[in-house]
Amino acid sequence: MLPLALALLVHHLLTIFSPSFHHPPLTILSSPSYRNFGDGLSRPFDPEGYFTTPRVFNGSLLVHNPLYPVTDDSYGAYAVMLLSLVVFAVGVVGNLAVMCIVWHNYYLKNTWNCVLASMAFWDFIVLFFCLPVVIFNELTKRRLMGDLSCRLVPYVEVTSLGVFTFSLCALSIDRFHRLTGAPSRPLQQQQVESCGSIVAKLSVVWFGSLLLAIPELLLWQMDSEVSAVSGLPVDSCARRPAAALPEAVYSLVLTYHEARMWWSFGCFFCLPLLFSLACRQTRPSSSSSSSSSSSSLKKKKKRGLEEQMSRMLTMLTIVYGLCCLPEHAWSIGLTYASLQISKNTLALLALIGQFLMFARARGNAHANPLR
Repeated sequence: MLPLALALLVHHLLTIFSPSFHHPPLTILSSPSYRNFGDGLSRPFDPEGYFTTPRVFNGSLLVHNPLYPVTDDSYGAYAVMLLSLVVFAVGVVGNLAVMCIVWHNYYLKNTWNCVLASMAFWDFIVLFFCLPVVIFNELTKRRLMGDLSCRLVPYVEVTSLGVFTFSLCALSIDRFHRLTGAPSRPLQQQQVESCGSIVAKLSVVWFGSLLLAIPELLLWQMDSEVSAVSGLPVDSCARRPAAALPEAVYSLVLTYHEARMWWSFGCFFCLPLLFSLACRQTRPSSSSSSSSSSSSLKKKKKRGLEEQMSRMLTMLTIVYGLCCLPEHAWSIGLTYASLQISKNTLALLALIGQFLMFARARGNAHANPLR
């Protein structure tokens, strides 16, 4: 139902705002401006007469409709829409399932599972809010919510990257402590943690991610121009600090803009990979030998649990690396290579980067088995 609802919403918006969408002809009755409907009262026949405030249509609502009539560009538009519907439906359902399972199962309320649920929550926000805005802009060349979405979408996406990065680091550190330290409590008693302990750990991840993404709110601006081909307005988001900012803030935002590429590569790509690889090389600490069969069974169960955690952490890291590496690679390559890249090519690369972000948000829901 989710893909059908999203498709109907996009179709309805295009039907309302697009001048190229042809409706069936209407039969116009030739009648006076006022008619009597049988109750002794005369009402204006023109529907506009029922409004006390005149409705003025301006050109800012005009959008490009690539879906109808069908042209050579329509096939690419339908492919983008179909792919986005699949990613949206699978990702939203998967992330909601992870959050609901952790929330309704008392025995799954530990740091490991709550961190996974936190990652699923932000992936759900990215898919539910950012994906429709990006796809609508790609199809219609207009921006929903205008300049506000140009600032909020990058902010939410960078916050999601921060949550995922620090969550991977937290899971790696948790696994390191489990492998190197002797547990003070039995394995069964370690499954459930207090709510205060979990909230304290998640608040560090969330607060750090939200704080590091604040410059994105001040960096992006929306540009509007009229297309020379269709004559319709085209919206685009550009990384450009606003000149109206205070001098000190403008200097900080400009510094962030210049270092953004390497900052993102180092903090949001290299850092979680290094943590995961370092903890992957960690070996369990040796413990005193015991001939008890019950002790041997507990050790075997603990070893199996640690292996499952290690495989899950490795899978999350691989999915994250595969989705983030292409965007970092072409960003660094285009910055230092003397190549003339057309505007259409840059727009295509930006769209691919967005879909990789959405694919990561979708894939995380299916790569994190709860324990």
